[in-house]
Amino acid sequence: MIDYELFCKIKKLYDQDGLSATQIAAELCLDARTAGKWVEEKHFHPRKQSLRPSKLDPFKDDIFRMLSAHQYTATQIFQSIKEQGFDGGYTIVNEHVQKVRPRRFPAFLKLAFAPGECAQIDWGSYGTVN
Repeated sequence: MIDYELFCKIKKLYDQDGLSATQIAAELCLDARTAGKWVEEKHFHPRKQSLRPSKLDPFKDDIFRMLSAHQYTATQIFQSIKEQGFDGGYTIVNEHVQKVRPRRFPAFLKLAFAPGECAQIDWGSYGTVN
């Protein structure tokens, strides 16, 4: 996939440095036909992506309900929707779960005391402090 930055490099190497398409391809680790195609283009035209529905779309509501009810892992969700007829892969499920999973907050409470106001002991035996 050629982006605008790479297109500009190709045009610079061709127009200013006088390199051929084959030399540009070797320089930028591209196929010679790709470099030749972009050398001929006057303007950059990004490739249009086809808009197609995701295999996961019919199951997104189920995933949201599962995550709202419990803290299921992506593997558990994948196995559940696989039983419902999902024919996609684990990776797409995992990426979606990471995006929509409710954010967890830190499970600790930061304590602040003035000097001498509090003492903390972990797993220790203690008697009475006089």
